[in-house]
Amino acid sequence: MSPQVYWSLLAMAFISGALMPLQAGINGLLAKEVSSVLNAATVSFLVGTAALLLLALWQRDPVSLTTLKSLHWWHWAGGLLGAFFVFTAAFVAPRIGALLFMALVLLGQLSSAVFLDNQGWVGYKEVPINLGKIAGLLLILSGIWVIRRS
Repeated sequence: MSPQVYWSLLAMAFISGALMPLQAGINGLLAKEVSSVLNAATVSFLVGTAALLLLALWQRDPVSLTTLKSLHWWHWAGGLLGAFFVFTAAFVAPRIGALLFMALVLLGQLSSAVFLDNQGWVGYKEVPINLGKIAGLLLILSGIWVIRRS
C-alpha cells in the first residue's frame, strides 16, 4: 500500500470519527422535530439508504438476488447494529452531552475491538490482549470518570 493511500485511509477514519458527534446531535434535533427518536432514526436510515443506493447505481455493480438469498443471518446484523447506534445516539446524546456520549461510545468500541482482535472473530487478525491494551482502556475509563465529575 502506498503511503498516500495509507494516509488517506487514516484521514478517512479520523473524519468519520469526528463526524459521529455531529451525526448524534443532528439526529437528536431531528427526534425533537418529528417527536420520536424511532422516527428520527428511520428518517436518518432512509436518507443514508437513498445515498448508498444512488452510489451503488452510479457504480453499476448491483448485488444479485441469488447472492442476497445466500447470506447468513449474521450478515444482516451490521444494519441492525447501525440502526441501534443511530437510535441510541438520537436518544442518549442530547441527554448526557456529546463529550460524555462519545467517550462512552469510544470505550465501548475499543473494549469490543480488544475482544474481537483477541478472538480473531468477524475477519479480524488475531491479536492477543496485553497489559498495555488493558491499561489504555482503564485510562479511557478514568477519563470518563473525570468528564462525568466536571
